This record gives sequence, structure tokens and C-alpha cells, in this order.
Amino acid sequence: MRMKTLVIPSLSALALVSTLTVAPTVSAAEDTAALIEEGKRIAFNRKKGNCLACHAIEGGALPGNIGPPLVNMKERFPDKAKLKEQIWDATRANPYTIMPPFGRHEILEPDEVDKVVEFIYSL
Repeated sequence: MRMKTLVIPSLSALALVSTLTVAPTVSAAEDTAALIEEGKRIAFNRKKGNCLACHAIEGGALPGNIGPPLVNMKERFPDKAKLKEQIWDATRANPYTIMPPFGRHEILEPDEVDKVVEFIYSL
């Protein structure tokens, strides 16, 4: 008569399996929505992006009218990288613009520029 051997998985293997089965999953859509919301906060912040000083933006209070309304941005900037270049340093495309070069002058951190781009691109 043969005896069966009982195999007991190691504790680390059990921990790995339990982590994989209970780890929360965050969808890409949720990540993007969070970036857009953070970008909106920065764009509307009078001490940060202050986009409303010059642009009308849906949901914003007391918008300016120096710059164009920020609407249909995917149509205006089919290439999101071009939009980022505009926000980073608008003087590259137009040396006479009054739009501040948010990235070049370090008004916003690089990750803040990325978040603002996500928000503006969603308009």
C-alpha cells in the first residue's frame, strides 16, 4: 500500500495567491477621470494654472475673455502633444502671445502640466 504525500504550499505562495485575489483593481477610466479632476483643480486654481483669468471654461466662475473659450479641444488639437507644447511654452508657436509659458517658467510642475493637459483635452 502506497502512502499519499500531503503537499502544503509555502506561506509566501499562499500570501501571493491571496494578494492576487483580493487586490483592488482600478480601471484606466478611473485613473483618467482622477487625472482630469486634478487637472481641473489646478486649471481653476487662481494661484496655479489660473486658466480662467483668460479663458471661458465650462464649470468655471468669472472667466476672462482674452484667450479663446476652451471648447472642442480634441478637434482643435487632434495631437495631444501639440496641446501640451502650447501649455508648456506658447511662445514657441507665437513669440508675441500673452499666454504664460507654464512649464518653461516653472509656474507648474511637469506633472501638473500633464494633469492640466488631460483636463483641457477633455473639454
